[in-house]
Amino acid sequence: MLPQPLVHRNNCRTVVIIERYIQQEIFRYLVWLAGLLFLILMSHRFVDYLADAAAGKLAGELIFQMLGLKLLANMPTLLPVSLYLAILLAYGRLLRDSELTIMGAAGLGLRFQLRVATRFTALFAMPLALVVFYLAPWAEATIQSLEVRAQQEADISGLSAGQFREFGDGERIVYIEGLTPDGNAMTDVFLQVRQEGQLGVLSSDQARFDYEPTVGTRYIVFADGHRYVGRPGQLDYEITDYATYSVLLSRSQAVPTSLDLEARSTLELLRNRDAGKYAELQWRLAVMIGAFLLALLAVMLNRVFVKQKQYLSIFIAMLFYFLYSNLLSISKTMVVREVLPPWLGLWWVHGLMAGVILLLVGLPYLRGWRPRFRVRH
Repeated sequence: MLPQPLVHRNNCRTVVIIERYIQQEIFRYLVWLAGLLFLILMSHRFVDYLADAAAGKLAGELIFQMLGLKLLANMPTLLPVSLYLAILLAYGRLLRDSELTIMGAAGLGLRFQLRVATRFTALFAMPLALVVFYLAPWAEATIQSLEVRAQQEADISGLSAGQFREFGDGERIVYIEGLTPDGNAMTDVFLQVRQEGQLGVLSSDQARFDYEPTVGTRYIVFADGHRYVGRPGQLDYEITDYATYSVLLSRSQAVPTSLDLEARSTLELLRNRDAGKYAELQWRLAVMIGAFLLALLAVMLNRVFVKQKQYLSIFIAMLFYFLYSNLLSISKTMVVREVLPPWLGLWWVHGLMAGVILLLVGLPYLRGWRPRFRVRH
């Protein structure tokens, strides 16, 4: 008489307890990995924003706001890879402790493992969809508007009363005695300009900054002041009184007048379907589809490369991820440039990944198959 399985398939309560146990293990790794990736990203961005603030390119009060928005905008990229690694590590730990082996002997084999990973991903997909289709585009749009604002206010944010400030690699030096409470105007202003060997000095009781977004240029506009131009060491200075005088401070790239595709709302992408919007819409759908495919791939990689060392299996898993992610990025670019038709778009990459997963599922059977040859005498 054959021995009965330790866990019968109809014993739903026991199966549910085991499934919750595995999902808790995945969730524990997910929180740890997502927190680590977010910390790495935020620390890198924080250093960049601090450097911009020190250079006067970004107002100090915008640093943490930009950090939070950047975290939200990068969630569609970080969350799927966190889930992928969490399932891989969780199943790897269960396999090393022989728990998956015991489950398999009890009748809970590969199909059960795939079902647990799929159900957990389905729960994970609900907040992920909210982030991908709504929150991340909103964050990207807000970031772009803040960057425009920071570019327009960069000069004012870098100035302080009673301090000198350099522009244009030291060719222009500004000193102000005071700022108005709203920060939009200056009082008792002094400007030194060096150009073609001549030294120009402008002084005025008040001045303001002017920004031209179409060409990306910044001016300082003096009102009712004096201008002195000449060469150092000589007495032939030119003195001019003026009512209004504008001086170019810097020239940068023009501010974009429209939002990037990443910042467009999903409803807008659905209404206007040109090549770029098709690509962006398929990219957002790819995040959702990729979460499920990567979850299944993690289970199969853990099963196929069971005899490999842990670090080698993680390396192989990340190699699969980077290939999949890069193919999606390349396909998106090709759709935007109308090299690939929208109906093909990114779908062929998902099909290729699904084929790899099916190949890994059937690999043990292919290994066990041996061709039989009939020997004729």
